[in-house]
Amino acid sequence: MPDKQVETRIALKVHPGARRNEVSGFSGDALVVKVAAPPEKGKANAELIAFLAGVLGVRKSDISILRGEASRNKVVSVRGLGHQEIAARLDSSVKGKQKL
Repeated sequence: MPDKQVETRIALKVHPGARRNEVSGFSGDALVVKVAAPPEKGKANAELIAFLAGVLGVRKSDISILRGEASRNKVVSVRGLGHQEIAARLDSSVKGKQKL
């Protein structure tokens, strides 16, 4: 069961308008995430949160954008999971791709 006291921050490089939603690996210290939604009127941000929630197995309300609402470079907060658990869940979502 997730520990709601734990909050983990993740640096992201988001690519909106992709063919499909996917976690692509790392670019420097940032996790690269592609989302299919266009970068207009918050659609890409909403899809990013929904996609990450699904991949990480948390509620959408447990993920929030701390910095970069209007940028491709973002920092998100994930409540309930530590770094190791997030890494394990992301790793299982990108099997066959770059090892996280």
